[in-house]
Amino acid sequence: MIAIKIYFDCSTIYRNIAIYKDTMGVSKTNHFTDQQNRIANIAKALGHPARIAIIEHLLKVNACICSDIVDELPLAQSTISQHLKELKNAGLIKGSIEGTSICYCIEESTFAVLKQYFAAIIISASSTKCC
Repeated sequence: MIAIKIYFDCSTIYRNIAIYKDTMGVSKTNHFTDQQNRIANIAKALGHPARIAIIEHLLKVNACICSDIVDELPLAQSTISQHLKELKNAGLIKGSIEGTSICYCIEESTFAVLKQYFAAIIISASSTKCC
């Protein structure tokens, strides 16, 4: 009997933890605007130096195939593919299929949003008097 009671208590605890974990992620973003969530997602995607290097390379060459990026950076093809996926999911780059390859380029509309957002932040920060 005691073993059954302990098992029941443990399963209840695990179930409660699972419920808490499921609701925790959702509630974090509900309190923020769509723009704040979008900028945060973009910032998260840019939060790795390899992704910054990929963006810089795409800006330099205007568009390229994944294998070109592999030749440019000291990372494995699978790692670069994962970084490209993160950048694409954040809307920072777009890809078009060309034969058996995907040609990547910068998603200009997303960078326009970033430019506008950070310009407003910089203007606000320069006019604010703080300690």
